[in-house]
Amino acid sequence: MDAYNEARIRQLEYTTRRHFLKKCSVGLGSIAFSSLWGTEVFGKSATSQTGQLPHFIPKAKRVIYLHMAGAPSQLDLFDYKPTLHRLHDQDCPPSLLEGKRFAFIQGTPKMLGPQHAFRQYGQSGTWISDVLPHFSSIADEVALIQTMHTDQFNHAPAQLLVQTGSPRIGRPSIGAWVTYGLGSENENLPGFMVLVSGGKTPSAGKSAWGSGFLPSEYQGVQCRNSGDPILYVSNPDGIDRDIRRKSLDAIQAINQQQYELVNDPEILSRISQYEMAFKMQVSVPDAMDITKEPAYIREMYGAVPGEASFANNCLLARRMVEKGVRFVQLYHWGWDMHGDSVANSLNEGLSNKCREVDQPMTALVKDLKQRGLLDDTLIIWGGEFGRTPMRENRGGITMPYYGRDHHTEAFTIWMAGGGIKPGVTYGETDEIGYYGIKDKVHIHDLQATILHQLGIDHEKFTYPFQGRDYRLTDLYGKVVNGILA
Repeated sequence: MDAYNEARIRQLEYTTRRHFLKKCSVGLGSIAFSSLWGTEVFGKSATSQTGQLPHFIPKAKRVIYLHMAGAPSQLDLFDYKPTLHRLHDQDCPPSLLEGKRFAFIQGTPKMLGPQHAFRQYGQSGTWISDVLPHFSSIADEVALIQTMHTDQFNHAPAQLLVQTGSPRIGRPSIGAWVTYGLGSENENLPGFMVLVSGGKTPSAGKSAWGSGFLPSEYQGVQCRNSGDPILYVSNPDGIDRDIRRKSLDAIQAINQQQYELVNDPEILSRISQYEMAFKMQVSVPDAMDITKEPAYIREMYGAVPGEASFANNCLLARRMVEKGVRFVQLYHWGWDMHGDSVANSLNEGLSNKCREVDQPMTALVKDLKQRGLLDDTLIIWGGEFGRTPMRENRGGITMPYYGRDHHTEAFTIWMAGGGIKPGVTYGETDEIGYYGIKDKVHIHDLQATILHQLGIDHEKFTYPFQGRDYRLTDLYGKVVNGILA
């Protein structure tokens, strides 16, 4: 056969359907598999630095993280300590104060007993305060971790440590890490969405859901309860969708030229974000419209359309994960119960905050379960640190109302769904709830466990920045196997 005919046959091989199917079978399988796990599992978000994710079969596909900004008092909600009743109003022993740093306590404070009654609920016999009557009905659905501990006793650094793995600004948030690694299951919605209630944003600000050194397309997208669900998602007056599409095409062409000139990956992120914003003009108003929910579902959550409430946000979180959003972060502000006012007291103040979250967070668990979504949706609830067994005496002067100072040694979170063992209480604190004495869990351990349930090995999940490989858990963290189903 002469060279010309051989070359012609080779050319025909590469343009026939038979050759395509023969040579590309593995690639077709990968494409099909990626469609099952999300649009970007084998795309740039999963392969740019980390290799193919997940590392192993996940138990959870998505996460809803409920962060109570300000730090709820575990001693008045979940960690029942009868000994504190007996010690109430006695001087704190010097051994609990020596060598310790507190945010406000000075001198010798008084011990402070639980301010609400506790009972045991469910077959698990979980101790729960009477200010959480709805939550008590799902005692057998959740796992309580009593021995969480942290390195930070001020709000902003502690919130950053929980959400980014570092107390300093500049690291990617856990939601950004997850969406970078696993992508989204919906091409028309961001993979990471944020909802805020309680009247204020957390002390750490938007850095708590930022992308840090990861491409900016992975930062959390904050949604609002009034006006545009997302700022500037609507077209300006006089601009219709066709005009917006044409102007966007022109901007994207300029961005592409700029990228080819300077090769800056952030330009690709900008292109991606412009496209996502265009898609969100249609998808976000639909996802954020809770009036489409049946009345009995809204009543189940206590949701009222148009309000900026935790109840509305819990219902929106369910709608988002149902539509394929990978990571939904809820922040509810106002849990800093120092006793300096009625609103910040452990009596009336804590009761009011619990009324805001008790029914909706319980409804969220029940609603996901009845829809068959709880098994592969991981829910986390908790604050950034705990509260002291002593009454706060700011500057050595006792507060006018009952309150507790910040405490790093022990606090409680709960988790549900996503392969978490239900109806368990993990870890044990001492008789006054000051120290963890069995199965202590650090913030990095919690982060490692969340990633593990998503099929990610936290030690292998890295991103190169400024000369070294970074990971969410830094150099630490171990999976908490005792709470896994």
